[in-house]
Amino acid sequence: MAHDPRGPRLPAARGPVSAAVRAYLPGTGPLPAAGTVAAASPYGDDLQLALYLCYELHYRGFADVSPDREWDPDLLRVRAALEHLFLTALREDTPVHACVDDALADLLVEPVDGTGVSHFLSGEGERWQVREYAMQRSLYHLKEADPHAWVLPRLSGRAKAAMAAVEFDEWGGGRPDRVHAQLFANLMTDLGLDTAYGRYVDAACAETLATVNLMSLLGLHRSLRGALVGHFAAVEITSSPGSRRLAEAMRRTDAGPASEHFYDEHVEADAVHEQVVRHEVIGGLLADEPQLAGDVVFGLDVTGFLEDRLAGRLLAAWRKGESSLRPAPHESEGGGAAVRQERGKAHAS
Repeated sequence: MAHDPRGPRLPAARGPVSAAVRAYLPGTGPLPAAGTVAAASPYGDDLQLALYLCYELHYRGFADVSPDREWDPDLLRVRAALEHLFLTALREDTPVHACVDDALADLLVEPVDGTGVSHFLSGEGERWQVREYAMQRSLYHLKEADPHAWVLPRLSGRAKAAMAAVEFDEWGGGRPDRVHAQLFANLMTDLGLDTAYGRYVDAACAETLATVNLMSLLGLHRSLRGALVGHFAAVEITSSPGSRRLAEAMRRTDAGPASEHFYDEHVEADAVHEQVVRHEVIGGLLADEPQLAGDVVFGLDVTGFLEDRLAGRLLAAWRKGESSLRPAPHESEGGGAAVRQERGKAHAS
């Protein structure tokens, strides 16, 4: 089994399940027992990291882990058990709307007195909090739009054409310098962060992992294609107003021109994408497969559910002047250690 020396290094384990999966990937240990998996908390660090390790094999993999692990049947059985725990919890815990129109209508209404992360950062966030936010979000934004591409071969006609058009924009419209993942890497450079893919997994909280894992879960299962379309719609609908506030936060904290540009780009692009996704992607999908309406609603609502959990985690820490990051075993001046040092200076001034 040939090992690939490229790719991000394996992150540190966070419990018995992720420890066993982490050991199995390079061939240094067995997979976790069924009872160990069954005892894992569906939203906890251990299960979420284990799922993340499984899913990343379908993206860029890990250094010194064979590409053949992607389709290892024993690992896939463990992944299926983890997914069952996670998806079951999401279905039980997510409040869902009665229909697609109701779910979309609520997303389109901006709260008068918003209390989310973008409101906090634009109004009172400090530079160290902006940097932490970028570190947490890097797990998705450095592969922005990639998880949603899984749905393309599962769509047809109007929905497929519209989805492909939006994805084409996300990937820069044929220009590598305009790929949104590259724009986010430029933002990270402005903030003095390491742009390596997967660099901040160790620092990311379970709530961040869950938002990223949701995309992969929905994308890798054809049966969940309606939910993935709903997820994508929720992201695009909420992106433009949220990005406007985050662009303000970048300017207010002097984050740098690339940081401002990333969010300015999303204000303009996603205002257009929102219309296309609502009317053409969702509209086209439900014209072809009306039985997927419930799945679309679930995708719309579960996205908000997990985003709210992440916002609660970040804001609870920041409002106490504390870091939202996990203490990472490989901290360097480009990572969590530097952010904590900057936070300390801010409190001392």
